[in-house]
Amino acid sequence: MSDFAPHVTKKRFGQHFLHDKNILRRIVEYVAPRPGEHIVEIGPGEGALTLPLLRAAGSLTVIELDRDLIEPLRARANSVGKLAIVHRDVLEVDIAALAAGGGIRLVGNLPYNISTPILFHCLDHAAAIRDMHFMLQKEVVERMAAGPGSKTYGRLSVMLQLRCTVESLFDVPPTAFSPPPKVDSAVVRLVPLPADKLAQADSDVIERVVRTAFGQRRKTLGNALRGVADTGDLAAAAIDPRARAEQLPPSAFVALARHLQNKG
Repeated sequence: MSDFAPHVTKKRFGQHFLHDKNILRRIVEYVAPRPGEHIVEIGPGEGALTLPLLRAAGSLTVIELDRDLIEPLRARANSVGKLAIVHRDVLEVDIAALAAGGGIRLVGNLPYNISTPILFHCLDHAAAIRDMHFMLQKEVVERMAAGPGSKTYGRLSVMLQLRCTVESLFDVPPTAFSPPPKVDSAVVRLVPLPADKLAQADSDVIERVVRTAFGQRRKTLGNALRGVADTGDLAAAAIDPRARAEQLPPSAFVALARHLQNKG
């Protein structure tokens, strides 16, 4: 019998705890944790995914912001394996420092209200990450994996696909959570690209070009990018100024960024 009172979920933390055993089993099977791997779980909650991961890997690091969850989680993990708890907002955690020179594997049921900032924070540390398995809002996963020409293809698609391979694994219904969210969810796998496959252009320039292009996505690129690139710049990158942002593959944004960078 637990010495801790039942946890009351907190809306400000976007808490929806996964409890479906079949879904949990499938996630663990996709992650396929092995002893000795450095696995970090973001937002462990009450430990439904933490404990099977810990059981398989022997040790685990978790990042949890809600102090009320920490001691109950520590108690549940006590007889399972070695659990290290980082009590901080994940957006303030230096993931590369946490990796300590080795590659880490990230897992998590991410709070949907800040999932995109977390994804970009992870991208900033991609060189230290082996892979990521995240539960997210299904709509976000669709945007992450979308290709050019799709209505869901946008800034998130381009910036993620320039750094990682993106694979949508399976959908998860609201009933798998407590309390159930108002949206469907999905599990996605992200694998950072090796150094020789990364875009050969300044990341800040790419970010500015992509953000501006999709900021006014109904406009042609000749108009949307005004102030960042002119028609001559677009021509130099083999981009039709009459095209719209959602028609371009990620490589086209890189080509334009590289031209602007060299142009100085």
